[in-house]
Amino acid sequence: MNYFSTLLFIAFSLTSLTSFSQEKIPVKNAEAILYTGNGANQPLVVGLGGSEGGNAWASDHWKPIRDEFVAKGYAFLALGYFGCEGTPPLLDKIAIDEVHAAIASAAAHPKVNGSKIAVIGGSRGADLALLLGSYYNDISCVIGMSASHAVFPGHTQEFNSSCWAFGGKELPFIPVNNEVVPFLVKGDLRGTFEAMLQDADAEQRCLIKVENIKAPVLLLSADADEIIPAVAMGDKMMARLTANDFKYPHEHIIYKGGHAEPTKHFDVVFAFLEKHFIKAR
Repeated sequence: MNYFSTLLFIAFSLTSLTSFSQEKIPVKNAEAILYTGNGANQPLVVGLGGSEGGNAWASDHWKPIRDEFVAKGYAFLALGYFGCEGTPPLLDKIAIDEVHAAIASAAAHPKVNGSKIAVIGGSRGADLALLLGSYYNDISCVIGMSASHAVFPGHTQEFNSSCWAFGGKELPFIPVNNEVVPFLVKGDLRGTFEAMLQDADAEQRCLIKVENIKAPVLLLSADADEIIPAVAMGDKMMARLTANDFKYPHEHIIYKGGHAEPTKHFDVVFAFLEKHFIKAR
């Protein structure tokens, strides 16, 4: 075999070893696309998009990261929960239990290790990841990029309903108050959220109960987030875990940059998963 033929053989062999397959999992009120590699017993990573809607993790933009997950031996579930075919049109009263049912369907796939489920999301998807971990003990790792610590209104014109629901009931949410009006007029989203958080009583009633999570937690935030005060929110969640003697690994890593900055640091995500998800008992 000459040198060129040898290179072709090696390339073909590597492609075969890392070949991926994808299939759509039939679920209610969600679009679930499962990407798997060769072999069985693949830990499941679930990707949850944010307020952009649609099935963000199934897009070409995220293909390199999806492929890297699969190449590392994970099954990857791109899960759209609003704004795509067969899902609610708006981020409004999204049923956490229906999202979990979609995850459970993918976890039952013959190639998937259903006892190893990690959820990862950005922005509102990070909030959903935290909520899933707080409600369901089968979630074995939670990663939130630019996450909120509390529940906010759904994305309707009236802002009079919750982003999330469970068991047919809306989750309590921090209401829009008069203080937000100047910020909304200016299009200052971070100022809007900071004004809403002036209602300390409402904030306490609407906190995501991160202390109920039975799994490692990684938060990634940026110091110049233009959408939410992500660093302060992440610090509040870490303090809540500490105050409740949270026994699982938990980290809050802060970067310089804006709302999207945490999505540029998947090296940290992969390292956390390897240490606290794959190797953990």
